[in-house]
Amino acid sequence: MDVNEFDFELPENLIAQTPLLDRTASRLLALNKLTGKMTHTHFKSMIDYLNPGDTLVLNDTKVMPARLFGVKSDTGAKIEMLMLTEHDNGWEVLIKPAKRVQIGTEVSFGNSKIIATCVDTLEQGGRIMKLQYDGILQERLDELGLMPLPPYIKETLEDQDRYQTVYAKALGSAAAPTAGLHFTKELLAEIRKKGVNVTYITLHVGLGTFRPVSVDSIEDHDMHSEYYEMTAETARLLNETKESNHRIISVGTTSTRTLETIADENGLFIAQSGWTDIFIYPGYTFKAIDAMITNFHLPKSTLVMLVSSLATKEIILNAYNEAVKEEYRFFSFGDAMFIY
Repeated sequence: MDVNEFDFELPENLIAQTPLLDRTASRLLALNKLTGKMTHTHFKSMIDYLNPGDTLVLNDTKVMPARLFGVKSDTGAKIEMLMLTEHDNGWEVLIKPAKRVQIGTEVSFGNSKIIATCVDTLEQGGRIMKLQYDGILQERLDELGLMPLPPYIKETLEDQDRYQTVYAKALGSAAAPTAGLHFTKELLAEIRKKGVNVTYITLHVGLGTFRPVSVDSIEDHDMHSEYYEMTAETARLLNETKESNHRIISVGTTSTRTLETIADENGLFIAQSGWTDIFIYPGYTFKAIDAMITNFHLPKSTLVMLVSSLATKEIILNAYNEAVKEEYRFFSFGDAMFIY
């Protein structure tokens, strides 16, 4: 399948640069995945599309303030480092400029409050860095780091918490699970009061999810691995939801990929943790979810391919073209779609 089949025209002015003050004030395009029927509303009305007994699954990962600016210890040359994923031998990071950092290079951040030493080199500016610091890493990052906003956001984020969901708990992501940014604690309380179950999984979002597809045929694209966790309590709730013929509704592509990774061929779940590189594109048969809340994604991205799998490519691209026509806000701080 050709990657150009997932292209669409997106005016640059529709790329949201700042979040709305009220998270629930975002617009919502409700899309019937079978008929293609569209309804225009606002996210605070999302509760009207949920039924008692449904289970809403949210990703409780928390974004690290992991964009650091430092200097090479030997020359003082300026280095920018974005921390992605922790491995046994160190942290996988992106380095700019990458050519200045080779195996053995030492980089100092905050007058040596964090010292990073390169122990391996990867493709596309990637490095494995061994970190040294006193105390707790989270405290050092809170002190020295910035939120790693996507490159298409040019504006400064005044309130760093607006790039976190209100339920973020498990530190470890390089990017926010943005479909969840529309929820407030008050809306979640109303949803529970209606009789809808709310549960959480964890998937630590890496930049691989957002990297462009650089091959012509999407079957040739390799997804980066991301770490996930599901508790026994969540697995039990999801199985009960299936057994009672209610819907499992994932919030975002990250929750979707986690649920589809864990579910067996019968759509049943067990407590599990591990790494997933699942790539969902049209032709995929969903085992876990019945509906999904998602933002509007980049043309030709793996995320557009994923949402196209839940409906059809034609229905999704028609909805995207309608969203452009109606001037919806796109990407991380943009509006939402409910595919049901």
